[in-house]
Amino acid sequence: MKRLIERVGPLRLSPSPEDTFEALLESIVHQQLHTKVAATIHGRVMALFEDAALVTPELLLKIPDELLRGAGLSRAKLAAMRDLAEKCRDGMVPRRAELEKRTDEEIIARLTAVRGIGVWTAQMFLIFRLGRPDVMPSGDFGVRKAFGLLYRKNGRVPPASALEKHAEIWAPYRTVASWYLWRSLDAP
Repeated sequence: MKRLIERVGPLRLSPSPEDTFEALLESIVHQQLHTKVAATIHGRVMALFEDAALVTPELLLKIPDELLRGAGLSRAKLAAMRDLAEKCRDGMVPRRAELEKRTDEEIIARLTAVRGIGVWTAQMFLIFRLGRPDVMPSGDFGVRKAFGLLYRKNGRVPPASALEKHAEIWAPYRTVASWYLWRSLDAP
């Protein structure tokens, strides 16, 4: 890991300031889409709000399905966004200030209760939105692939359980290790 850190350089990871609803709304739009396509659809969805600075669950629930579908959302993403809005409105998924007081496990449990949000999306939220320091997304193929290339002679992608076991030595900074593993796939 030391050589990897020297090769990649300083950690460049800063959490984004968005509130829970806005951040997860964007995550849902981006799931399984190319970045440019997702950004275009996300922009169209945001344009449906009268004020882009005021994006709330209540306002999303007032936007007709036809307009959201017209922005490029699939039926599944529309259903996930509606479920997210309802769970945020009802407090099942709290605002950021309240969420930050909870443990990673509690946050994952709350977020995965939303249709279309799985453990991976919840972990990405913890890492990139909240800046949690000790998250190991062992189900992420890129992290597992990088681990295999870096730590296994045969370079094979390990099962998540093998990565989790090894990652115990990186606690309480598994997020940092994850970030460097991702970067190793791009670094020369």
